[in-house]
Amino acid sequence: MKAPIGIFDSGYGGLSVLEKIRETLPQYDYLYLGDNARSPYGSRSFELVYAFTLESVRALFDMGCHLVVLACNTASAKALRSIQQRDLPHMGAHKRVLGVIRPTVEALGSISESGHVGIFGTEGTILSGSYELEISKFFPELIVSAEACPMWVPLVENNEINNIGADYFVQQHVHNIMNKDPLIDTIILACTHYPLLIHNILKFTAPQVRLMSQGSYVAESLKNYLQRHPEIAYNCSEQGSCTYLTTGSASKFSAMASLFLRQEIEAEHIDTLNYL
Repeated sequence: MKAPIGIFDSGYGGLSVLEKIRETLPQYDYLYLGDNARSPYGSRSFELVYAFTLESVRALFDMGCHLVVLACNTASAKALRSIQQRDLPHMGAHKRVLGVIRPTVEALGSISESGHVGIFGTEGTILSGSYELEISKFFPELIVSAEACPMWVPLVENNEINNIGADYFVQQHVHNIMNKDPLIDTIILACTHYPLLIHNILKFTAPQVRLMSQGSYVAESLKNYLQRHPEIAYNCSEQGSCTYLTTGSASKFSAMASLFLRQEIEAEHIDTLNYL
């Protein structure tokens, strides 16, 4: 039976990826699940992130999805490989789970001119070393510097991005990463919340530094994936709809989603605890 494409994130950040996916592939139906009750994932252990992510993936599969995109860097870094290798073989021959790290890295080689790149991410994503590992596979010649930005997600989720405090924390991390390597000309925003801070970041970066916001790269990669795998595309329903689910407060999620999507949405609460 045809079903929506599942989009999972630990909270709200994946909405920035969903927006670009819907712009690129508007014909499909989407089912977005945010695990807001247990977010943020950034500082949690590998074991917990894996368990929570698997739980939510199973929930989306049980709701009919055949394809799930982890629109979360921490989940992609700490859980994707384990789910693909350990769990998917037991979930059905036509089930697929994709992440956001590889599509971002694949686009990197055509962007950096200096060969020096930076990564802004949550503590969990940076400590995992997942970006460095993927970059070394595709572009071993690139020199990579990483910077964990633990305050950036709370700034976004508390709607503080236009206050002076946001600029303080953004400037601090921009200076840190550029001090590590002044030749950096490309910085990956390796957290789906960070696109909302682009204007803040640009205040403190040199004109030649390019910021990579993941949404467009993930959307194009998904488009290519569905073209290369028509058997997966066939199982994706096409009514152009989108449903929003959250493990947290539906009213709070609906209000926060307007910050990311700039439109009114109505979310529903779901309890995923039965899917572990």
